[in-house]
Formats: sequence, C-alpha cells, structure tokens
Amino acid sequence: MARGELRTSARLAAVQALYQMDIVSKDIGDVIAEFEAHWIGREIDGVEMKPAESAFFRSLVEGVVSRQRNIDPMIDEALSNSWPLKRIEAVLRAILRAGCFELLIRTDVPAKVVIREYGDLAAAFYDGDEIGMVSAVLDGLAHRLRSGELAAP
Repeated sequence: MARGELRTSARLAAVQALYQMDIVSKDIGDVIAEFEAHWIGREIDGVEMKPAESAFFRSLVEGVVSRQRNIDPMIDEALSNSWPLKRIEAVLRAILRAGCFELLIRTDVPAKVVIREYGDLAAAFYDGDEIGMVSAVLDGLAHRLRSGELAAP
C-alpha cells in the first residue's frame, strides 16, 4: 500500500478510536493497543480493516488526547454559535478533533490534504450536511492556523 493509503487508514482508525474513548471512556493506552492488535489490518465480521501507518495512528490519537483542551475551544470558535462542540455527535467530534490536531501540529501534511481527507472521512459516515460542515470548519481553521500555506500566490 502507498503511504497516502496507509495514512488514510490511520485517520479512519484514529477517528474510530477517539469515538470509542469518547463514548465508553476507555483509557488511551488500552484503546491504542486494542486497535493495533485487533482492528488495523484485520477482518472483523466480514469487513476488512485496511493496514494503517501505526506511528501516524498513534500520533493522531495521542496528539488529540494530549491537546484536547486547546483543540476543543478552537473548534468551538469555528462552529456556529448555536452548535458548540459538545452538541455535535461523537463521530463528528472525533473527525473535527483529529483534523484540527493535524492542522495545528502535523505541518508535514499539507492543509488541503487534511481538509480533503477528513471531508472524505465524514462522507464515509454521513450523507448530509455534516460533510460540508467538516470541510467548512477545517477550512476555517486552516486559514487561521496556516494562513501562509493557503494564501493565494
């Protein structure tokens, strides 16, 4: 698999792990170990989970958890005033948190790639306005966090 595909799979696994931690309040170490041992690159109930770049997966999950106190207010500010992050469904929260973390810290990944990847992830879970909302929030964050990268030539 190409590196981009491995990272796409790592993003999906990270969103699923963050969702699980949010819903079941599992320990980060337990969730990472569980995903690496039983999910990533395995077949679960007839569904093949693709291989993923493990280091990138861990970076996303650990990064979101360690910086959540900084990330959540940034997302709140980018969301509509009537829809704070705490009112957003858990999968969307996980997608937005992971995307915000990448924009904030993973400057090795171009902002446009981050926006596209998490928009595609949203489309894997939703078929409504959520996809556009994820793209709009991450685009707004990208312009704030990486304005030089997105500035017109």
